[in-house]
Amino acid sequence: MSVIPFDQREGTIWFDGAMVPWREAKIHVLSHGLHYGSSVFEGERAYGGRIFKSLEHTKRLHRSAELLDFKIPFSVEEIEAAKQLVLKTSGLKDAYLRPVAWRGSEMMGVSAQGNTIHLAIAAWEWPSYFDAATKMKGIRLDMAEYRRPDPRTAPCASKAAGLYMICTISKHRAENRGYADALMLDFEGNVAECTGANVFFVKDGVIHTPTADRFLNGITRQTVIELARRRGVEVVERRIAPEEMADFSECFITGSAAEVTPVSEIGPYRFTPAALTKTLMDDYLAEVQPKAEAA
Repeated sequence: MSVIPFDQREGTIWFDGAMVPWREAKIHVLSHGLHYGSSVFEGERAYGGRIFKSLEHTKRLHRSAELLDFKIPFSVEEIEAAKQLVLKTSGLKDAYLRPVAWRGSEMMGVSAQGNTIHLAIAAWEWPSYFDAATKMKGIRLDMAEYRRPDPRTAPCASKAAGLYMICTISKHRAENRGYADALMLDFEGNVAECTGANVFFVKDGVIHTPTADRFLNGITRQTVIELARRRGVEVVERRIAPEEMADFSECFITGSAAEVTPVSEIGPYRFTPAALTKTLMDDYLAEVQPKAEAA
């Protein structure tokens, strides 16, 4: 099946305050964000016409920009309105939204304090990240060669474009080896996250997940922890050594794109998707669906 390139699609994109034809939403080749990674973004999902935790995503976009030492010239309220406009204009009820902000092209060099900050928002149809059959049996993960950086060397709390360079390399390598994704360790060799999703493990009815202070604390991650605790399930956030994976019975990953996806294999370690993972999958799907208005 042929895939339409993202620069050749129909529709409109919100670009610096105006809706522009999709194919005309362009930047200059000498934009600072392209050369020096001074760009931040969000990945969001709309279900039934409602963007799940939209405000949390917009606030994080602002925080990410601040960590990269620039200020987005649109308020949280303006971005919220723009996202709603994009979703309405697209005609989509179930969609993926991508707000992205970057430094422009006034200056080309490491220092670019006077560069214009741009913001664009696009939306497109996006089904489940992994197909249903694969999701039910669990996906297979490789072990990534690269590690998440020390927080003293990179702004790990920012959803910054540059931090995903090693994720792309690691995911390509995993896919070339027949895996769906790769698990990354942190700079000290502890379990961290996948290339675009957080990871959870289950042992004796208790959920264990790496402490999110060395990588992005995902909004889906936070939601799933809340859902588990609502059910009285204990969630332990801690450092997890790779060899501990031999003792866990279940494993799943979370993210706006991945939602809650069971894992059957990580390198030499094996897991069996079971009741707790299935419960959280169902709870998450119920959480993201728009609630019926009260009579």
